[in-house]
Amino acid sequence: MDAFAAVPEQREAKRLLAGALTGEGAHAFLLHGPAGVGKRTAAFALAAALLGDQRRVLARTHPDLVVVEALGDMIRIDRIRALHHDLHMRPFEGNRRVYLVFDAHLLGDDAADALLKDLEEPPAYAAIVLVADELGPLPETIRSRCQLVPFRRLSDDAVRGWLEENAHELAPAEVNAAARVAGGRLDRARRLVDPAARERRQALLAVARGAYAEEPVDPTVAATVIIDAGSALGAAAREREEDAVAMLDLPDRERDQRLRRAQRGAEREELLASLEELAAWYRDLVAVAAGAEQTVRHADRLDDLRADAALQTEAGAMRAAEAVRDAWRVAEELNVNPQLWLEALFVRLRRAFA
Repeated sequence: MDAFAAVPEQREAKRLLAGALTGEGAHAFLLHGPAGVGKRTAAFALAAALLGDQRRVLARTHPDLVVVEALGDMIRIDRIRALHHDLHMRPFEGNRRVYLVFDAHLLGDDAADALLKDLEEPPAYAAIVLVADELGPLPETIRSRCQLVPFRRLSDDAVRGWLEENAHELAPAEVNAAARVAGGRLDRARRLVDPAARERRQALLAVARGAYAEEPVDPTVAATVIIDAGSALGAAAREREEDAVAMLDLPDRERDQRLRRAQRGAEREELLASLEELAAWYRDLVAVAAGAEQTVRHADRLDDLRADAALQTEAGAMRAAEAVRDAWRVAEELNVNPQLWLEALFVRLRRAFA
């Protein structure tokens, strides 16, 4: 039986991970690549194969499985210290212990330094699996001590197959369009079939088009669309974290910190995703104007893109896409006031098309 059957495509990644099952592979792995392409599924599949109990691994109840995830926008050193303490405990069952560190690209500097010590000299029974959406934030010292396992964007066929299996309400033409819009990522595909996420996307694209409409969208209104979407996802993340901490005996202060971090992390993730969507819309305008419709991400909105491109928006769209990319970099690196900063962005976008 293929231990990684649940992971679509990713032949090279599966080959590298299979080495761990023979006892000949590395003791530490770094699964890296875009979000939504199977890294998390592969990490749990590896843990299940090593520990021999898929049910308890997926339920996170196996005593020899330790899962570390970011709380909010960072993995802090206290989480890695707890991992270090656990790392030197012998397995409760069998002869392996598995440590899954998700969101590894969000390791704080102190946490990364602390983890490095465990990667250098881990016990023979330990398998440490890091999962990161990007390699850049991780120190070279950590990367060099892990077996790098690259994950790629999925093919349209793979995403289409997932949609056919999980979104029965979509017509064949809608499935094809959604597969292109997803851009090789299943997390985007899930957003496209979730009713609430679809409503948020429609509202976001409306304000994207409002930047060059005859009656321009008010910057405050446009900013509020993105802020409200982040707030909704932040509240949902906080509720999920409340369920998780309810089973733990934590001091009130630590509990509140975990809830706030989970909420802020989800809000920030949605903000960055919204900016990426805005930039993609303006890039698609340029592509349609240039006659490259086969490359657009918003294939399901091709009629709107054609109509908007006919308004001679190409030059403005190029400037707008660059403005959003600049804003994305600022949002990723700095702590900004989202409302005021987004209002300023939408003023820039209107000027780009003026």
